[in-house]
Amino acid sequence: MLFSSPIFLFAFLPVFLVVYHLAPNRWQSAVILFGSCVFYGWWKLSYLIVVLGMALLSFLVARSALRTSPSRQRGWVVLGVSVNILLLCYFKYTFFITSNLAQAGLALGVEGVPTWEVLLPIGISFLTFQSISYILDVTRRDVPEARNIVDYLAFMTLFPQLIAGPILRYKDLAGQFRQREKSLRIFNEGLQRFILGLAMKLIIADSVAPLADRLFALSDPTLAEAWLAAISYAIQLFFDFAGYSAMAVGLGLMMGFRFVENFNKPYHARSITEFWQRWHISLSNWLRDYVYVPLGGNRAGTTKTLRNLVLTMLLGGIWHGANWTFVVWGAWHGGLMALERALGIKGKRQIIPGAFAWPVTMVLVLIGWVVFRAESLSQAMSIYAGMLGLNGLGLRAETIVSTQSTELAFLALGTALVAPLPSLRGVRVPQSISIGASCFLFVASFSLMHARSDSPFLYFQF
Repeated sequence: MLFSSPIFLFAFLPVFLVVYHLAPNRWQSAVILFGSCVFYGWWKLSYLIVVLGMALLSFLVARSALRTSPSRQRGWVVLGVSVNILLLCYFKYTFFITSNLAQAGLALGVEGVPTWEVLLPIGISFLTFQSISYILDVTRRDVPEARNIVDYLAFMTLFPQLIAGPILRYKDLAGQFRQREKSLRIFNEGLQRFILGLAMKLIIADSVAPLADRLFALSDPTLAEAWLAAISYAIQLFFDFAGYSAMAVGLGLMMGFRFVENFNKPYHARSITEFWQRWHISLSNWLRDYVYVPLGGNRAGTTKTLRNLVLTMLLGGIWHGANWTFVVWGAWHGGLMALERALGIKGKRQIIPGAFAWPVTMVLVLIGWVVFRAESLSQAMSIYAGMLGLNGLGLRAETIVSTQSTELAFLALGTALVAPLPSLRGVRVPQSISIGASCFLFVASFSLMHARSDSPFLYFQF
C-alpha cells in the first residue's frame, strides 16, 4: 500500500483518520497500532511478524536492563543491539555476503559455494535504527521507558514513517504519546504538507525518473548524457525522498504528532559537511549520536577525528544497501568530510571562495549520486567515463529522440525549485491561495496517479 495509491488515499487513510479522531484519547495509541499493523501487513504478513518481533525484543531488552544490576546492564544492551544488527544483516546482507564468497571461491578455483537470497522486509533499516536508539536512550536514562506496551508498539510501527523515515527516536515522541495537540488548524497544516509531498513524488520525481533510468542504462554515455543522467537522478531522488518525508510529516500532523524535519534545502549546501546537515537530517543525527560520538567524535585528536568521520559515513553507506556501490558512496562522503575537517571547514564555514563553494559542492554531490544510483561499480565507471568526455561530448540523436519534452520541463522545474535562488522567506501567502494551490496540486497528482502505474518510493529498497 503506497501513500500515492488510490487505496491508501481514498480508503485506508480516511477510515483510519475518522476512527482515530473519534476514539477517546486513551484508545488512540491502540488505533495507531492496529492501523499500522494493517498498513504494514498489507505488504506481506511475514513482514509484520518481523516488525513486531524486533520491536518486542527491544522493549524487553530495555526493560530487563533497567531492572538488573549496573554490572549486568551492559550485557543486556550488547545483547539487544547485537541481535538487532544481526537480524538486519541476515535479511539485508546475506545474499551480498554469500554471493561475494562464491565469487571469491571461483577466483580460487573452488566451485559450488552456496548463496542464499533472503526476502527483505521493507523499512527494516529504519526499524533497526529506531530499535537500537530506544534501547540505548532508555538504558542511558535519556528518556523513561514506554509507559505501556501499546504506546511503545504504536511508536515502533507508526505507519507514516516506518517504511522510509524520517528516523524517529522515542525520546522525541514520548511526551507526544502522553499528550499532543490536535486541532483543525494543525490538521489542515498536515493535509497541505501531505499534498505537497504527494505532488513532489508524482509530478516531479516520477516525471523525471524515466529520463534518469534511460540515461543510466546507456553503456557508453557521452559527456552531456552522463552529466544529464547525474542531474536527473539528483532531482528524482530529492523529490521522491523529500516528498515521502513531507507526506510522513503531514500525516503525523493530521494525527497531532510533530516529527523531526528530514530536509532543509540540501542543494543549497556549500560544503559536504553542510550537505549532511541538510540532507536526511534524521539519519545524520542518528549516526552522529550513536556512532560518531561513541567512537570518540572529535575528542581524541585530529587523526582519530578524521578516522571517526570516515567510519561513520562508511557505515551510513552500508546501511543504505547491500552493494559495493554503497560502500564506495559512503567512503566518498566520509573522505570528503574528513578532508573538509582537515582543512578547517565546519558546517557553513568555507575555505573555497564563496563564488565557487556551491558549484564545487554540487559537482561532488553529483559524482556521489552516480555510484549511489548505479546497479554496479562497472555501470558507475561507465557513467564516470562519460562525465570525463571519453565517449564523446554532445547528446546523440537516439537520446534526443527518446527524450520527452515533459521530462525536460519537469527536470528544469525541479532544478529551479531546489537551486539557491533569491529566497521568498518572510513573504506571507494568504490562506485562500495556500488552500487553492493544495487543491490544484492534489488534482494534478490524482490525474497522474491514474495515468501511470504505481511507482514505489526509492527509499523503500533501503
